[in-house]
Amino acid sequence: MLGIVLCGGSSSRMGQDKGLLTTDHGNWSAMMLENFRQLSIPVALSVNHKQVEQYTRAFKDVELISDNDNFLLKGPLAAVLSINGKYPEEDLFIIACDMALMKSFVLKELYNTYLKVSEKQGYVFTNDGEPEPLCGIYTANGIAHIKQLYERGQLLKHSMKFMLDHLIMCRIPIPEDWKICFRNFNAHADLNGQ
Repeated sequence: MLGIVLCGGSSSRMGQDKGLLTTDHGNWSAMMLENFRQLSIPVALSVNHKQVEQYTRAFKDVELISDNDNFLLKGPLAAVLSINGKYPEEDLFIIACDMALMKSFVLKELYNTYLKVSEKQGYVFTNDGEPEPLCGIYTANGIAHIKQLYERGQLLKHSMKFMLDHLIMCRIPIPEDWKICFRNFNAHADLNGQ
């Protein structure tokens, strides 16, 4: 398994790279990496081509995986397929860098479920019945299936939620007091609680 922090978004609503936004505990990407390190799994950062230089300076000892331009799609799904292209045998545990309130114990719960519940292709939490696909575990087998659908032109939408409809999923309802961990911050107004 490989832990992946998704940092490759355009951050257009935030106006600056979300993965490099800082708090008292460091930048958002570093906080997510630390959450993964609590699980003792190898980690990497998923970035777009424009970010490589800046992230190389900020993270000298962390592997960067940039999006493969051969995929005619964008967003998190492009990142997942790109990473799978480099590590086709690895299951991927992904987390969006903008889930800045995420705690390691939440990730540990998902990881432990993955270890206990076999024969699934993906593992996600659900928030009031809706999946949280940007904090999820996707097996190499499941990603290979999605890649085949994409290559055949059968992946009609390129969203992570649409992808989940094509996988055998394990869905875990989020306890009420954990829901704050799944809040993602897309604009400065989100940071100010507006």
